[in-house]
Amino acid sequence: MAKQFIFIPLLLLTILIFGFTLNRIWQLFKITKATNPTQDMVKRLILTLKIAMGQSKILRKPFIGFMHALVFWGFLAITLGSIEMVMDGITGKEHFFSNFGWFYSLITASGDLFAYIIVIGILIFLIRRKILHIKRFSGIELTSKNKLDASVALLLILFLMVTLIGLNWSNSIKNEAVLTGWFPVSSYLASVFSIEQTLALCVYQLCWWSHILGIFIFANYLPYSKHFHVFLSIPNVYFSNLEPLTKLPNMSSVTREVKLMMSPNPYQQNSNETISRFGVQDVEDITWKNYMDSLTCTQCGRCTEVCPANITGKKLSPRKIFVDVRNRMNDKGPKLIKDKHYTDNKSLVGDFISMEELWACTTCNACAQECPLNISHPNLIIDMRRYLVLEKGLAPTGIKTMFANIENNGAPWQFSPQDRLEWTKDNEQ
Repeated sequence: MAKQFIFIPLLLLTILIFGFTLNRIWQLFKITKATNPTQDMVKRLILTLKIAMGQSKILRKPFIGFMHALVFWGFLAITLGSIEMVMDGITGKEHFFSNFGWFYSLITASGDLFAYIIVIGILIFLIRRKILHIKRFSGIELTSKNKLDASVALLLILFLMVTLIGLNWSNSIKNEAVLTGWFPVSSYLASVFSIEQTLALCVYQLCWWSHILGIFIFANYLPYSKHFHVFLSIPNVYFSNLEPLTKLPNMSSVTREVKLMMSPNPYQQNSNETISRFGVQDVEDITWKNYMDSLTCTQCGRCTEVCPANITGKKLSPRKIFVDVRNRMNDKGPKLIKDKHYTDNKSLVGDFISMEELWACTTCNACAQECPLNISHPNLIIDMRRYLVLEKGLAPTGIKTMFANIENNGAPWQFSPQDRLEWTKDNEQ
């Protein structure tokens, strides 16, 4: 009973803090523009099973991708055990789901095995970051704060797995005669490294409380970390852009005006609607999917690693685009919630992302193709370019020349429409 008196208030406090954080993020989502990527539910579900659950894009890098996939799948198995721990804490019992028979044994065995696999995986990830210094884990957008965040998240996961191993190991000793569940690795270690049952009970209680408190802390840390993708990766993949990557979406506001111009109808609804912005200047102009992309981005750098502009030394880093979106929203978003007309005389385009970065993009979509979470970088970059062109008249000289030719000649070339067939005269027989 004493366990419940301690556990339940801690659980309620955790839920309260987590709820406050989710409400804050929800308010930021309400600042953004609407979009509707919800058609073709079956296709989206298949895509989610393949990319999010099957980790198909992660596995393009065979070794490290397989390790990440094992960590992901392990978390899915261990989550069921974590739910049982919460139920144990609420009810004051142990092994709340033990009546599920062979299925319970399968879940406990999976959780036990994956705990050791995840420890190995996390140690490999830390070595790659701290010792091997993999190139794609560096960049101007990754400040010391970003790197510290990655390390803290990995260490928290390592802590959770070590306490889970201690929990399973001590449980195998203290309940050796009537062990509930199946713990293949921990039971073997318990037979090799055994301690007295009284001490095992103390270790069990210490690891149980350490693990569950670690879960509570980790859950409330994630929304402020790049590891928020633990929660958002699956829904983000589900809401992926299903169009071919090379198809750039038209602006609905421009499309509407063109349709009105081609077929004028004074009674058409919304014909007098005021267009507040062409393209994207700041965070209030992005869609909710753009913001979700920024929260889901793992900052893994796979997009930047394959970007031809970045490889050839240009300033563009596709990863930086979404890191900047998230940083800018954290900077301006809370003030926009209080006053939708708030301005700090800064903007996402210009102060965070430069014109040079945006025009370096070739829209080859290598970044979107490689992103393990199906984030579409070029679509947002194009929207920012649209703002520069349509509202600021800013574009590289060569593109401005093309625009002028289209306006004057109806084609990108500097020839009068009457002279377009002049080149054929030399070939006349």
